[in-house]
Amino acid sequence: MATLRNLKIKTSTCKRIVKELRSYEKEVEKEAAKTADMKEKGADPYDLKQQENVLAESRMMIPDCHKRLEAALTDLKATLAELKESNEQGTEIGEAESTITEVEAVNTQTED
Repeated sequence: MATLRNLKIKTSTCKRIVKELRSYEKEVEKEAAKTADMKEKGADPYDLKQQENVLAESRMMIPDCHKRLEAALTDLKATLAELKESNEQGTEIGEAESTITEVEAVNTQTED
């Protein structure tokens, strides 16, 4: 059975994953710039290869975050629907709805 506490936990999970996703996107930008800079300066091939590996690892984390975010969003929506059916009241419901809107906006941004 869904409770307001469960809803709050699932809402926080979605927010955390969105924050993580944004962090990885910034990291990819930073590492890509660093890799390009190393190529321009003619860095040691070994160092360049290591930097490319770091960049590839960061890029691999973005699809993983998307999968986890989709799963968390589905879970949050199901819990919210269950609580609405039982006519629960609380600020957590409004917070969950705004989080769902935010997560869906993040998903449409990344799909473009």
